[in-house]
Amino acid sequence: MMKRQWCLGVLAAVALLALTSASAQAQVVQVSRGGDSRHAIGFTIGGFFPRGADGRTDDDTLVANLDDLAFEIEDFRNVTFGGEYVFTINEFLEAGFGAGYYQKTVPTVYANLVNTNGSEIEQDLKLRIVPVTATIRFLPIGRSGPVQPYVGGGVGFFHWRYSEIGEFVDENNVVFSNRSDPFIADGTSVGPVILTGLRFPIGDALTLGGEVRWQWATGDTGGLDQGFLGNKIDLSGGTVNFTIHFRF
Repeated sequence: MMKRQWCLGVLAAVALLALTSASAQAQVVQVSRGGDSRHAIGFTIGGFFPRGADGRTDDDTLVANLDDLAFEIEDFRNVTFGGEYVFTINEFLEAGFGAGYYQKTVPTVYANLVNTNGSEIEQDLKLRIVPVTATIRFLPIGRSGPVQPYVGGGVGFFHWRYSEIGEFVDENNVVFSNRSDPFIADGTSVGPVILTGLRFPIGDALTLGGEVRWQWATGDTGGLDQGFLGNKIDLSGGTVNFTIHFRF
């Protein structure tokens, strides 16, 4: 049910953005050829898909939690959005600088333990990632055609925060709450980004398209000293975006 609601949310957001962009295009005064525009401001909306349990980094805290808690890595899929500035280097190369935002809270319970009164032992796992990226794109058939595929790559600076809040069971099987002092880790991790996409010019000042990105990065949680079962948090995954760019 949660996955269905997530998918419907992404589709609704994409539809709304498409309608908005169409309305904006109707008001654009076309003053130059799109191929002559050297700058663009872009906006993206789509979904983030974290790397699956079998491919995550060693000692990942989410994988460690799977032994005790009733959730799946796929539960961390969620909507993401962002913006970027694109600068033309030549007919076949562009540079891009962007930022995005992703956050998801996954409620869960202990899979095989309950409180003495029979109630569930509940907690919330929350992950936030704010990527800041610098990329280079190669357009194999140029940036002036009616269809413009591209591939690229670069580096990402991933500002992240991960927390676990609720009730937990210690090594003596005693249930305790950490709501007044939750387990929290945060930081900035650096890693590679690759991307591929396809865009379509609409008039002289607008392009619409789709893009897929992959990112690789890990953060340090502090492990047991900070209350986490793993010393790492894997920030890797793929992002599928709807894109809109305004050229100038």
